[in-house]
Amino acid sequence: MVSVARTIRSLRRVGLREWWRQLQYIGDAKSGRFVGMDQFGNRYYENRNAEEEVPGRHRWVDYAQHDFNASQVPPEWHSWISHIRKEPPTQDPILQGYEPPWKTPYTENLTGTRGAFRTYNTAAPKIQPWEPKTTPRGE
Repeated sequence: MVSVARTIRSLRRVGLREWWRQLQYIGDAKSGRFVGMDQFGNRYYENRNAEEEVPGRHRWVDYAQHDFNASQVPPEWHSWISHIRKEPPTQDPILQGYEPPWKTPYTENLTGTRGAFRTYNTAAPKIQPWEPKTTPRGE
C-alpha cells in the first residue's frame, strides 16, 4: 500500500533524483535490493518487506528506455518476475551454466516501429483494376 511513511522511507533510501524518476515512470516510489541487470540495461529489484510491498508486487523492473514495453524483458528475467523461478538469472546455477546451442540472442518485439517486418510481393497481381476504355467524341 502506498502511504506517506512508505514514500518518505523510499525517498531517504533511493535519494531525491531516483525517487522523482520513479514517480514519473512507474507512478510509485519503491526501494529494494538490486538483483541484477540484463543485456538491455534494465535493472531488476526485489523488496520482501511485507509491510512495504503488496504480495505479488515485490519484484519489479526499472526499464532503461523511456518508451518501454513488456517485450523488452528477456525470458529468463520474465520467469523470475512472474515467480516461475525462485532465483534470479544472476544467481541461478542452471541458467548460468547452460546455454543451448540453438538459442538465438533475444530481441524485443518491433511491431509498430520502423524495424517491424513487412512482407512484400514480387509476383504480378492476379486481379487488375478495371480501366474503362473510352474513345474521344468526334467534333
